[in-house]
Amino acid sequence: MIAKGKKIKIDNSAEAWESRELGSELKHARAVDKKICTQIDEALGLQMISIRLEQDLIESYKLLGAKYDMGYQPLMREALKRFVEGEFKLIASEALEKQRAEKQKSSKKMAKAA
Repeated sequence: MIAKGKKIKIDNSAEAWESRELGSELKHARAVDKKICTQIDEALGLQMISIRLEQDLIESYKLLGAKYDMGYQPLMREALKRFVEGEFKLIASEALEKQRAEKQKSSKKMAKAA
């Protein structure tokens, strides 16, 4: 047991930060300067938006966020990214299928003409 007032020195290592031995106490937290916050957003390519969503949907994201150990807003961002990627893949697949169908059609016309 540690005597009252005696401080423990924790090694400043990546493991200490990851295990939350360091950096997890709320009393040491402070807001990031607005300029730095803007620089971070710019570096990550992020833009703040405002959107109205159903409360049930937000609560569902909060539950899922807890399950996946992440905040609901980053989870929403990830879901939106996955949706867009999936839609682009679907569009590309449809375009490829259309191209194949046109190629087969022209091949049949060429075979008939010969």
